[in-house]
Amino acid sequence: MPNLAGARLSGSPLRWYLLALVVILLDIATKVWAVEQFMYGPALQIIPGLLQFTYAENYGAAFSFLADAGGWQRWFFGAVALIFSAVVIVWLKRLPAAKRWEPIALALILGGALGNLWDRVVLGYVRDFISVYYGSWHFPVFNVADMAISVGAAMLVIELLFFKDNSEQSDKNSAEV
Repeated sequence: MPNLAGARLSGSPLRWYLLALVVILLDIATKVWAVEQFMYGPALQIIPGLLQFTYAENYGAAFSFLADAGGWQRWFFGAVALIFSAVVIVWLKRLPAAKRWEPIALALILGGALGNLWDRVVLGYVRDFISVYYGSWHFPVFNVADMAISVGAAMLVIELLFFKDNSEQSDKNSAEV
């Protein structure tokens, strides 16, 4: 987490929590749609040879990691997602106002984590429906929550690697005077 000593806080993180809520609702709505359309029907080719909508149930974590572990992973991954979400909620509340992408990234990650947590707790598995493939190569099927987590993680890495923390920069400038 960033150094928050002396940083001006951004005030209410409500807008970021609302963004996370939009991600959750969009994720759940698209999963319900996918179940209705593809659970018992054929896949829908969006871009033939590249992208299709289908239906899959993932009992594990990303890329079906530990999917055949016997059931304990449902509660383990659920607990991890819940603890991580609590950390992100606090992190969002304490972010300095100068941050650009970090609050958006964290809100996307939070919404994605809670969207998949909902499935895991209520159903015991995560519903996936987006399939990207080329020839015989197939990327693991994923969902809107997974996309939000991936985009948020990429944004977070970009923010942390390429954007200077304005509070650190002002501390440096003050020390030089």
